[in-house]
Amino acid sequence: MPTTQISLIREHSEKIVPPRALWVPFELGRPFGAPGDAGFQKRVLLGALELLEAEEGPILADFPDEAPGGGDITGWACPINLPPPPGAGDGSLGAAFEDEMARLLTWYDIALKRRGRTTVGASGLGPEEIARFLLSYIDDQATESPNPDLATGLALKHAVEDLKAFYMEAATARPGPSSARQVADWFWRQTSGAKVLYALKAVCIASDDAAIQRLGHRAIVPANEAYL
Repeated sequence: MPTTQISLIREHSEKIVPPRALWVPFELGRPFGAPGDAGFQKRVLLGALELLEAEEGPILADFPDEAPGGGDITGWACPINLPPPPGAGDGSLGAAFEDEMARLLTWYDIALKRRGRTTVGASGLGPEEIARFLLSYIDDQATESPNPDLATGLALKHAVEDLKAFYMEAATARPGPSSARQVADWFWRQTSGAKVLYALKAVCIASDDAAIQRLGHRAIVPANEAYL
């Protein structure tokens, strides 16, 4: 059966060498470009389908256009002003992290009411429980999963996913456009939550448990943020 696909990361497609792929220069998570622009999205889809007409392959084609602008996003800012996070070795990081999450909780609740849904919940823990669990594990790797249904490694993975979702949903609660890149830059460069995840990554990589080592290498900090 002939297949075609859309590629968001060209380097991956170059290594995998699929039969047909259309590379698009859009943000991760937006393979068809800007949301709400049906005409542009149709062009992207047709571009991928047209590769089925190629007489030979593999073929990796480049979509020629950037995604349309999503409006003026230059003025986006987090709904609250957060103090600069302490250094990674600063003993006050835990307190700053818990205070930060408490400040964001109101905006997370606003986002939940407005959207009627949330992606937080995989760990089965509330925001405060997530903070306590991650901080406890960084201090003492003998800390067990607070969720009896999840092994410690899986509980860590889900807690990390929930933490990221909590921050992103709270940060975008304020009405108005925002780009995924802006929100990601804010989180990874300006929050104590990100500092905690960098510390957790280092602890997991040093673990004797192979599954937790893999978690540290692959699932806590995205590869494009790992240099910080």
